[in-house]
Amino acid sequence: MQSRGGSSTGAFRRQGEMVLGLLADFVDRGHRGDGEVVRVRAVDELARTMDLARLIAEGGADDDDLRVLVTIFLDNATNVHHPAYMAHQISVPHYASALADLISGTIANGMSVYEMGPAAGTMEIAVIDWMLAKVGWQPTGRNRDRKPVVGETPGGGVLTHGGSLANLTAMLAARAAAAPESWENGTPRDLVVVAPACAHYSLARAVAAMGLGTSALVAAPADGLGRVRPDDLPALLDRLAADGRRVMAVCANACATATGLYDPIREIGELCRDRGHWFHVDGAHGASALLDEAEAWRLDGVDLADSLVWDAHKLLQTSALCAAVLVRDGGTLGAAFRQEAVYVTEGEREVGFDFIPQQFECTKAPLGLKLMLVLALVGEDGLAANIAALWKNTRLINDRIALRPGFEVLCEPESNILCFRHDGDDALQTRVRKRIMHDGDFLLSQADVGGRRWLRMALMNPLTDVATVDRLLDRIEEIVAEDRRYNVPPGGSVGMEGL
Repeated sequence: MQSRGGSSTGAFRRQGEMVLGLLADFVDRGHRGDGEVVRVRAVDELARTMDLARLIAEGGADDDDLRVLVTIFLDNATNVHHPAYMAHQISVPHYASALADLISGTIANGMSVYEMGPAAGTMEIAVIDWMLAKVGWQPTGRNRDRKPVVGETPGGGVLTHGGSLANLTAMLAARAAAAPESWENGTPRDLVVVAPACAHYSLARAVAAMGLGTSALVAAPADGLGRVRPDDLPALLDRLAADGRRVMAVCANACATATGLYDPIREIGELCRDRGHWFHVDGAHGASALLDEAEAWRLDGVDLADSLVWDAHKLLQTSALCAAVLVRDGGTLGAAFRQEAVYVTEGEREVGFDFIPQQFECTKAPLGLKLMLVLALVGEDGLAANIAALWKNTRLINDRIALRPGFEVLCEPESNILCFRHDGDDALQTRVRKRIMHDGDFLLSQADVGGRRWLRMALMNPLTDVATVDRLLDRIEEIVAEDRRYNVPPGGSVGMEGL
């Protein structure tokens, strides 16, 4: 580790301890519920506050400069450790995962090739095998101490920087199964992907990026909350076949990003098995329920899938990013990328395993280290207990909101995501969310479900309790009262200064 002045290991120790202290204070403030959850400021204003132009131009920052810069950065960072953070599906990371990020940044092992990170590669194999076992699939066989059952097909999987890349990888594996010539000749135009309309946006991006265009993404029949109706799927599949379209994949949510609701996985999986269609389950958020005995039934039939996406950075207390794409048949990932590059691969290795033939990334961070350290310190039981607490807390909070006059909940939650709204039109919900965000005391997201706009909570933090939500509802009532005092017309808007 070098700097302008030569060896910088002394500065690394000194400044590292300082930064760790600032981070610990940041986390403590969040746990106590002190300060703002988010501080939304204009880019130019914030850049001037951090003095970024000077630092970029001059460099040479000393300890005091670094302390000021990191302090301002943290003061303007969204604090996911704060109980009033309820917006997006980012895990409240265990410090073990943060330590893994520090190790990763220091060792710089781009571990997709085994010789660039033997320990990282071994850890990724371990966590992939652990996830495969939770799904009900066979291990990869890459670790000779964990061999598949004789006569059973080895599973497979890789870790990626996010569920979007994982979904794209799964779709490429599905394409290879449906049209093996696609890698050389391009994606055939008769392929379609059947998925619920509320599927994560990354699925549409994957289909478009593969050259099919979003018109090849066919909406599955669904109920009013967006859940797939499996009884109506055969008729849709028959119509597609009659139109000369080939189904590349049928997809299901486990759970849907907007609502947290699960599709009936077993029914869809059995239908796909009977008809020979690739079945993909987007479990980026909800697959973690497999760890909780009381909630694992929501993924009943997931072992029938051909591919599954599962994000550790959502509910496994792992820092972003760390996502897995898992396949029932390990050979299908290799079929997705038919390419040779001898400068980074050497075919079948005598020792170790190269991930690069089964993934996009080459210089990939040692993602398995993040989840492995969390498992080592928290344990599977600890992760399961956290998930159970979040699910229970979400139901309590949903019931609390439902009992509050003037508020409406979407449905009984099936995960740690819930949707609610205050009496009024869709524009009111958006104004409420924006005002709350600009105040900085709470942070919510929003979703459109059933033709209406809803305020949305992703309750990722066990510290988010009923008392926190009561304060939020009080604040929403104040904002609505102010809104009505200004006589904002239905569908109208008012500047933040006007509220």
